[in-house]
Amino acid sequence: MPEPKQDRAIRTRHTILTAAARIFEERGYQAATISDILTAANVTKGALYFHFKSKEQLAQGVLAGQDLGPAIPDRPCKIQELVDTTMLHAYRLQTDPMVRAGVRLTLDQRADGLDRSGPFLRMSTAAEELLEKARAQGELLPHVIPAQTAEVLVGSFAGVQAMSQAVTAYQNLPHAISALLRHILPSIVLSSVLTSLDLTEKRGETVYIQTQPTTNTAETAETATNTTKTNAA
Repeated sequence: MPEPKQDRAIRTRHTILTAAARIFEERGYQAATISDILTAANVTKGALYFHFKSKEQLAQGVLAGQDLGPAIPDRPCKIQELVDTTMLHAYRLQTDPMVRAGVRLTLDQRADGLDRSGPFLRMSTAAEELLEKARAQGELLPHVIPAQTAEVLVGSFAGVQAMSQAVTAYQNLPHAISALLRHILPSIVLSSVLTSLDLTEKRGETVYIQTQPTTNTAETAETATNTTKTNAA
């Protein structure tokens, strides 16, 4: 049976975005061209422009792709939920080309005319909301201002991941982010909460597996491990 138009359009859009992510990650925003992306996606110019009117729209689509990961279930401890969100993003940076491309675009100071603020603002808002909930539950020290702490955490994550990319191609990222959290959290979290947290380097992978359909848990775990090994090669 012929593929429904809506399904075909969704698949084509995903193909284009995946190709754009690969080109943006490899070349940066300024050097990437529509022609490069067309070749990588193997679609017609008409198909591309049906979904994206410009290179800027393509880049914004990739930037938004960072937010399309699996949703973390509510945790009783909101600081653990914040840790899980942070470690999961680090894990996806290692394993998801869309996330890596989005981060490169976010930090690309040569991307003239591209609004790169979206990911920073969305991450800060999400972190602030979790910190507000943590404060309401009595998990934070009295001096903590959630909005300020969220900005510090997001900015620190951006710096640590940039250094990890430059020095080890993200291979040490779980270790680096775990170390970052171990340095920041004692200054904002009650000691009784701190001792209950899972800050291990494998936490991101563990959370990712937990978010997958239960019937595919074993297959997902094997795929995740193989992807990490491939990126390390």
